[in-house]
Order: sequence, then structure tokens, then C-alpha cells
Amino acid sequence: MSTARRYRHTYGDYLQLERASPLKLEFSDGEIFAMAGGTPEHGALAMQFVRLVSASLSKACTVYSSDVKVRVAATDLATYPDVSIVCGAVERAADDPNAVTNPRFLVEVTSPSTEDYDRGDKLSQYKQLPSLETVLLISHRRQQVTVVSRQGNAWIEREVRGGERVSVGEGISFDVTELYAVVDVDAARA
Repeated sequence: MSTARRYRHTYGDYLQLERASPLKLEFSDGEIFAMAGGTPEHGALAMQFVRLVSASLSKACTVYSSDVKVRVAATDLATYPDVSIVCGAVERAADDPNAVTNPRFLVEVTSPSTEDYDRGDKLSQYKQLPSLETVLLISHRRQQVTVVSRQGNAWIEREVRGGERVSVGEGISFDVTELYAVVDVDAARA
């Protein structure tokens, strides 16, 4: 039996390490992880989403790239979603002025190395944000967007495929086929 103990960092440790690091770092329950860089397809899907929804999005909402950190204090998570949308005034974490705490919508483009985490533990943690209404999980494997929306105290999940439209509050509406027009999903999997 191993007697090794896992070292648990404080959020202050994380902030200090992040300031000195050239990498984006994620903080989850006392552990610090380097976030993987994305592929050209990954980046293109995130930016295509922004392009498709920006014109119709409510003027009260602001779209943020993956450079903006989201803090989920309830689960002790700090991470950089691919896209965050805040409607109304930005609220910042008490322990981190660079972290947003009130996104209404979050977008994650999955990848082979992050898909299970994005759809599992990370999604579960995102659901703890009181302001959050919808998470969109954009598949890297096929023309498919998983829409996870809060309805009262429950979360409803549905799949939207090529040829169909995603429509959620605040003017977020786009055609899935048009979203994927910037990438060849089959070539990206090869």
C-alpha cells in the first residue's frame, strides 16, 4: 500500500503559478493542470460559433474568448471555456479579479483528450453556477451540438445534428451545418 499523498494547492498557489506560467492553467479541487492547446479545427469551430451568433445576440450580452477564466466557487474550479457569454454586468470572483463568475452561456468544443471531462465532471461543475442557463458542447467527431439547458431545478440535454438549428435564449440561434462549414470533421479525425 502506498503512503504517498497528493499535494493539494490553495487557490493562491494557483494564481501565483499562473502569473509565472506561459500556459493556461486550470484549477480543480486543489489540483493544477496545464490546459492543452487546440487544433486548427477546434479554434475554427469556436470562432465560427461566435461569428454565427454575434449579430443576433442580445445587446446586453458580451461574448468572451477562451482567454477569459470562469470561476465556479462551489466546486473550487477555475477554467477557460472555449466561449463564455455574460449578459448584464460582469461579476468577478472575490479571490480572483480576472475570473468571471456569472456566465449565462458556456461553449466547449470537445477534443479526443477532453471529451469525457467536458461531458462529465466539468459539465457537472458548470451546472453549479447559479447564472448559467445553457452549455453547448460542440463535437469534434461529427456535426452535432449537445445542448444542456437549465429548466427550473433540472438540466435537460438534447442533441442537435447537421441540418437542424440550435436556438436558445438571448438570441443564440444557428444552423449546425453552417457551424461545421469551416471544418472537415472526417479529415480532422484522420
